[in-house]
Amino acid sequence: LQGPATMKTTAALTLALAGSAAAFAPQTSVNKVAAPSSSSLNFYPSMFPEDVFGEGVKDWKEEYAPFAKYGWGPSVQAEKWNGRHAMFGWVFMCATAYAKGHGLIPDADTILNLKEWGTLATISNKDTITNERAIILIANVHFLFLSVCATLCPLPFSDPLLLEPGTEDEEPYGLIPNYKDMGVTKTAEMINGRLAMLGIVALMGNSAVTGRSMIDIINEWVGGAYF
Repeated sequence: LQGPATMKTTAALTLALAGSAAAFAPQTSVNKVAAPSSSSLNFYPSMFPEDVFGEGVKDWKEEYAPFAKYGWGPSVQAEKWNGRHAMFGWVFMCATAYAKGHGLIPDADTILNLKEWGTLATISNKDTITNERAIILIANVHFLFLSVCATLCPLPFSDPLLLEPGTEDEEPYGLIPNYKDMGVTKTAEMINGRLAMLGIVALMGNSAVTGRSMIDIINEWVGGAYF
C-alpha cells in the first residue's frame, strides 16, 4: 500500500503528464480563416493607376467645358466611337483582302492614267495609284460622308456621335474593364474596340517597318487564307 505522500506525488505526476499530452492532442475547434473578398482579389488597381483616365476626363471638363459637353476630347463617348471605327476598319480591310484574293476588284493592278484622272490619281509627284487603291479610296470616302451625315443629322434609332445637350457621359471603364460583363454589352463593346485600335496600331507599325501593304500583312497573319 502507498502512503499519502506517495499518492500525492503520483497524482501530481499524472496531472502533469496529462497536461503535456493535451498540448499534442488535436484541437476540437479550429479557427477558420476568412476567405479573401472580391475586392482583395482585385489587385490590379495597386499595380496600375486606373484613375489616370478619369482624372484626365475631369481636368478636360474643367478646362474645356464647351468641348467636353459634346463628348470631344478624352471621354468615354470618344473612346467608344474610336473603337467602333477601328472595328469597322478591320471588317473593311478583311473584306478588301478577300475581294483581292478572289478577283472581285476589276483590273486591280492597272495604273490609273494621269491625263484621265488628274491629280486625284497621284500619291506624290507623278506616281499614280492602281485601280484597286482607287476603288478602296472611293469606298472609304463614301463611308466618310455617311459618318458626317450621321453626325449632323443622326437618325432617331441611331447612337449619336456627339453627346446631346444636357446628356451626361458614361463613367470611365478603367484600365481593365470588368470581364464578368460578357455578351452583347457596353463593356464587351469597349474591350473589342480597344483591341481593334491596338491591332491597327500594330498593323501600321508592321507596315511602316517592313514596307509591305497592310492587306498583305493581314493575309500573312491569317495564314494566307485570303490569297
